[in-house]
Amino acid sequence: MSRVCQVTGVGPLSGNNRSHSLRATRRVYNPNLQTYRLKDSKGRVFKVKMTARAHRALLKDQVQ
Repeated sequence: MSRVCQVTGVGPLSGNNRSHSLRATRRVYNPNLQTYRLKDSKGRVFKVKMTARAHRALLKDQVQ
């Protein structure tokens, strides 16, 4: 299963863990993917895996 948002295309990012002594070890920052059920204009329901941030933006767009 790929960790990619189906709406925005956001995927994993890489960076460093930093200890107190500032030693660097590689790590992965995964996006906050959630499964949401959305309706299209014809009323059909389908599941989408997208980030929580994309979902919030989608909800804000619907309100305005």
